[in-house]
Amino acid sequence: MKANDSVRWHGIETAEALQLLESDLERGLSEAEAEARLAKFGPNEITRHGRTPEWKRFLLQFHQPLVYILVIASAIAAGLGEWVDSTVIFVVVLINAIIGWLQESKAEKALTALSRMVVTEVTVRRDGRRGRIPSRELVPGDIVLLQSGDRVPADLRLTSVRGFQVDESALTGESVPVHKHSDPLALDAILADRRNLAFAATLVTAGRGEGVVWATGDKTEAGRIAWLISEAADPPTPLMRKIAEFSRLMLWLILALAVVAFAVGLWHGEKPVTMYLAAVALAVGAIPEGLPAAVTIVLAIGVSRMAARRAIIRNLPAVETLGSTTVVCSDKTGTLTENEMTVQEIFAGGLFFDVTGSGYEPRGELQIDGHIARIAEHNALAECLKAGVLCNDSWLVEKESRWIVEGDPTEAALIVAARKAGLAEADIHIAHPRLDSIPFESEHQFMATLHHRVGGRMIYKKGAAEQLIERCSNALDSTGTAVPLDKGQAHEAVDRMAARGMRVLAFASREVALDHHRLEHGHVATDLTFLGLQGMIDPPRPEAIRAVARCRSAGIRVKMITGDHLITARAIARQIGLEDERESLAVSGREFERHEGEALADLVEGTAVFARFAPEQKLRLVQALQSRGHIVAMTGDGVNDAPALKQADIGVAMGRGGTDVAKNAADMVLTDDNFATIEAAVEEGRGVFDNLTKFIVWTLPTNGGEALTLLAAIFLGTTLPILPVQLLWINMGAAALLGTTLAFEPKEQGLMHRPPRDPGQPLLDFPLFMRTGLVTFLVLAGAYGLFSWEIERGAPIDEARTVVVNVIVFVEIFYLLNCRSLIHSIRSIGLFSNRWLWAGIAAMGAAQLGFTYLPFMNAAFHSAPLDADAWVRILTVAVAVWLIVGIEKWIRARSDVERSAELASHPETMATSHRSQ
Repeated sequence: MKANDSVRWHGIETAEALQLLESDLERGLSEAEAEARLAKFGPNEITRHGRTPEWKRFLLQFHQPLVYILVIASAIAAGLGEWVDSTVIFVVVLINAIIGWLQESKAEKALTALSRMVVTEVTVRRDGRRGRIPSRELVPGDIVLLQSGDRVPADLRLTSVRGFQVDESALTGESVPVHKHSDPLALDAILADRRNLAFAATLVTAGRGEGVVWATGDKTEAGRIAWLISEAADPPTPLMRKIAEFSRLMLWLILALAVVAFAVGLWHGEKPVTMYLAAVALAVGAIPEGLPAAVTIVLAIGVSRMAARRAIIRNLPAVETLGSTTVVCSDKTGTLTENEMTVQEIFAGGLFFDVTGSGYEPRGELQIDGHIARIAEHNALAECLKAGVLCNDSWLVEKESRWIVEGDPTEAALIVAARKAGLAEADIHIAHPRLDSIPFESEHQFMATLHHRVGGRMIYKKGAAEQLIERCSNALDSTGTAVPLDKGQAHEAVDRMAARGMRVLAFASREVALDHHRLEHGHVATDLTFLGLQGMIDPPRPEAIRAVARCRSAGIRVKMITGDHLITARAIARQIGLEDERESLAVSGREFERHEGEALADLVEGTAVFARFAPEQKLRLVQALQSRGHIVAMTGDGVNDAPALKQADIGVAMGRGGTDVAKNAADMVLTDDNFATIEAAVEEGRGVFDNLTKFIVWTLPTNGGEALTLLAAIFLGTTLPILPVQLLWINMGAAALLGTTLAFEPKEQGLMHRPPRDPGQPLLDFPLFMRTGLVTFLVLAGAYGLFSWEIERGAPIDEARTVVVNVIVFVEIFYLLNCRSLIHSIRSIGLFSNRWLWAGIAAMGAAQLGFTYLPFMNAAFHSAPLDADAWVRILTVAVAVWLIVGIEKWIRARSDVERSAELASHPETMATSHRSQ
């Protein structure tokens, strides 16, 4: 046979499909033909894109512009014979790489523990005989036989079915199993509506079916999605982009300063070698050597905190990306909802009953007008619930304190509803043993069962309300008496439930003679008694509703994507709280497909819910949002979600219900499959960025002050006030013992009441940039001023340089207290809320005493002991810096309060301000 990729298999008859595939339904392929086709088409496996090798992942830790700068500085120092300087710099870079590599390895192991590999076998008909073969040996043309519990091994054109249902949620996002048939469909039927096809990686939940294989391996729908995953971009995180931009700016600035310093020194008559060493010292002083390590440590701590909140990070920079998120595109089923069908409303005896509780746990009650409905007082309600239990092939069991379904989730919801009314299915089945049944078939849209009961036999029927109501002639009233059926009232009840997004099932019964032993279609065609309706829905998680509200208050847009129909999607969206004056509520995949370019970007910007979506459309949705500058988080659990998960700035997969394909494409895996965990992770991500900003605001002024101190000496033609090895002692010691303690700062209050950061905003906004300049100037004034003081009073050069080192370190210590919050005072955030900070200050203070007074440290770093007067001057400068910055923060906070009050008094101005944000 020839592969024909252009055939629309859902639109042709089964006989034509068998002819095109050169197969025989009764005999299947011969073993010889199967072997030939296996050699031609290859094994039924999706090409696996291997994970990055460990050695390559380690080398990628060095692939950062700032690290390049440090490596160059290390090489230059080594070339000049400054082996201590060169070794220290290189060790810093190596430690940074090891920390990042180990952290990513740890996350990868955690993810692997969540994954479950599935090896499938499949029943086929070959040479007229049934047999079991590994799924990888399937070829186009094979006849496959499936039953409940089987995983579909390839893409099939169904040839015959009986009560055949397939869970396609992993592929299409459809929240309930799909009833399949074998009839041809319209050529333009979308993927989720192709009921005569079964797709690889989906799960059979009920019935039996046969089909002919038309696609295997990479040619299947799942294989096509795998190709989309490989083609999807893997964009750098906002932090990495900003760090790269910052590093490039620093590189050019440092080179420019070094060249200027070298030229000025030559102009002053200094030797070229001397000025070359001075230029290297200037570069070493200006480079924040501790920044890569600090970034890694802050992110690693964020990973640990997120793991405690049930979010496993696979890619370290993804921690911060969450804090930058402006839009969360969330899968509905199992993330925003319980993924457990729940009966919420019952219509019986002309009355409506509300059902409380959600999910499969049988906790809740039936209510009417806010009061508990007692089953003994409502016979029609009792019969409706009993019909739901008896006309049912599923079971509800408790395993490890969790209720799970064995069978169809819709049928499980009927059992739970009966339990909430006090009806035990075991007792009902004992009192009404089943004698025969007509299983559900999609072409008939109903199921019927025949039962024995005291004094006779009873048929119960459940199915699509529109068809079943028309076959009923009477109904039970509230007392259980048969009365003529008001079909208009029944249809109005159906419309009321459907308008709320519920899936509505109708129930009927018919009494038959005692000698009735078999059940035929004619027995349930007419003269039925209408028992009632049960409306069910996969309800939203209560914690997801709260999380969506918190995201929206934080300025994060939430968009829901689902394979369900528009009506259901709209109903869930309203319950979750996705209404927004800026957004229309819902759009279908068909309408989405009609838009391109700017029109598509406008559509996704102004829409909250996307229903009946295909994999390519999810990918295009993410790309359209990114084209508008959004930082997009995409959640999902199915194979169909994987391309969009990879394309998104932060892909979030479900750990419990997610497929391996989705997990491997994502940056983060949720161990509880809960949207509320995403919101918690966003909060953690914002805290991580806050702490990174604090570190940068703390480290830049000291590095800048050191560089300007050296530059001032070069311009003035004086002795260098500090040596390269002393600069490295300051930069590395302070970064390790002081700066990294900012990573342990607790999250500040109000994080989730701020709008998202503008993705185009630099690392430091204008006020922080001005504060950095202020502290840089204060470091320059204090260091160079005290150096000049010591030289003028006749102190030895080593002692004067020791004063400079200590004044810089103690300015860093006191300025660190200012940086614990960029806005609030230390008193408002708690003096001892970060004990690691005080431990770091104590350790750095002890290190400085050793640097100043221990002989071997004096020899290694050219330092010298200081007298008490020198310490008074050092501490005076440090305290002065702390007070000046504190005053600047107070003035800025007061200005912000006054501006907020002014905006509040002019609502139109405030609205404009919010829109601009």
